[in-house]
Amino acid sequence: MLQTKHFWNNSYPANIQWDIQEYAALQTCPIYHYLDISCKNFPNRPAFQFMGKSWTWEEIGNLVDRMAKGLHDHGVEKGVKVGLCLPNCPYFLIAYYAIAKTGATIVNYNPLYAEDELAKQIEDSQTDYIVTVDLSLIYNKLEKMLHSTRLNQIIVCPFSASLPFPKNFLFSFFKKSEQAKIPNDDRHVFFKQLVGNDGRFQPPAINVDEDIALLQYTGGTTGVPKGAMLTHANLTANVEQCARWFHDVHPGQERMLAVIPFFHVFAMTTILNLSVRYGFEIIASPRFNLNETLELIQKTRPHFFPAVPAIYNAINAHANIKKYDLTSLRYCISGGAPLPVEVKRSFESETGCVLVEGYGLTETSPVACANPIEGANKSGSIGLPLPGTVIELHDPETGDLVSQVHTRGEIWIKGPQVMKGYWNRPDETAKVMANGFLKTGDVAEYDEDGYLFIVDRIKDLILVNGYNVYPRMIEEAIYKHPSIEECVVAGVTDPARGEVPKAWIKLKAGRSLTEEDLRLFLEDKISRIEMPRHIEFRDQPLPKTMIGKLSKKDLLAEEISKMSL
Repeated sequence: MLQTKHFWNNSYPANIQWDIQEYAALQTCPIYHYLDISCKNFPNRPAFQFMGKSWTWEEIGNLVDRMAKGLHDHGVEKGVKVGLCLPNCPYFLIAYYAIAKTGATIVNYNPLYAEDELAKQIEDSQTDYIVTVDLSLIYNKLEKMLHSTRLNQIIVCPFSASLPFPKNFLFSFFKKSEQAKIPNDDRHVFFKQLVGNDGRFQPPAINVDEDIALLQYTGGTTGVPKGAMLTHANLTANVEQCARWFHDVHPGQERMLAVIPFFHVFAMTTILNLSVRYGFEIIASPRFNLNETLELIQKTRPHFFPAVPAIYNAINAHANIKKYDLTSLRYCISGGAPLPVEVKRSFESETGCVLVEGYGLTETSPVACANPIEGANKSGSIGLPLPGTVIELHDPETGDLVSQVHTRGEIWIKGPQVMKGYWNRPDETAKVMANGFLKTGDVAEYDEDGYLFIVDRIKDLILVNGYNVYPRMIEEAIYKHPSIEECVVAGVTDPARGEVPKAWIKLKAGRSLTEEDLRLFLEDKISRIEMPRHIEFRDQPLPKTMIGKLSKKDLLAEEISKMSL
């Protein structure tokens, strides 16, 4: 039997308190207060470094205030949804906090989304404005949204201006084909124009428990993207929980490496917001490149490095890893996907850095539990519930509370970081909420020390490099091809990415189709990360269940059987 209801408290590090009273101790606030405090405390300290160019906290704060005023003058206020469709760059930090200051709601967009995905999220979230950069790869898709969706204006930031000299000059001169041509009309607002003011702006009153700071889209447990409503209290409570977990730090002194994208909720909290809260310098890269990342670590000497398991695995596998100095790294946090035990061991051996695995969901802002920095850091475990977080295991069939250790149950989470609900989907919200707990769809068990180990997933999703990829969305896109009769998409094991999508397809009689032709057909319907890595065409009908449903279970069993041969 579990010794006490919250028996994991017995395993907590001595200087961290889990006690349920932490609910009251977590001082939630409007998310932008973190920025104001760091700008006041560390005005001349470096805040953001990008491609060799740096900004101080005072410079960032000034741009945020001026952008907030500019947005307000353009009609952005409480109730308005403003999208961010940006790679990692200084504009993300500036726009994120500027939008929050206006009282409007941030909506994160993946810049790699296909046009169909952008259109659906714009309409569902009621996004009226989107902030982006003048890169044709991103802008050209958004420009079409001005004509086919409710999107009203695009706020365009000059990418070259975020680069140091001479990179800015060389980019403008040699990369003209990558720069979008932006019309000078009332549907476009240029960043320089937007911040051309004195920055004197009085933010509206914020009800931290009710006002929605962010709509973060997720498939939840159904595979249909939904906007998780995260309030200012949700976001700041989770930052405070993480701050308690990583308490042995030096505010205003340390550096955080950002190679995973800010639009992903894991990076948004553990990199962007946590760094702003502590006044850390953020060292950002627009994308992950193995050699560039290793060189960046050696050159800039960051202390914190949150990433997905595939990135740590890539570092382990680098042929010349020994030539890089990675000794500056103190804490690395793995999230977004299960961390293989061997990846953890190898990384710690190579770097001497503590690598801890955490767990969370978009609906929990996202961090719910993690291995402690001090004390037992158990391989294969997602750790202990964060301060003020209750995690119960319930029988997936009956909903009954599981009372035995080493007994599987669905993870239910209750805490100040749990979302307000799904945007405009009360029925979907009701499906996942029970007595104040969020039902996650993930199955785990506790050990005797209160450490959680995930053993299964109820959710029908694929984790590709830490990103949620929803089979149903890919299947719907494939079914748009006139030659398709049957299709099933599921995740299969991949050594580099954890999982990748595989599609099993039965064509209509008399039709022919190649893998190359199908991928070409899907290019504008799904993103690259959703593109099936493997495609298997079958002459016979795909397997069915007893009631006639396509059987994903049987196909995956066949796949496992093939791998064992």
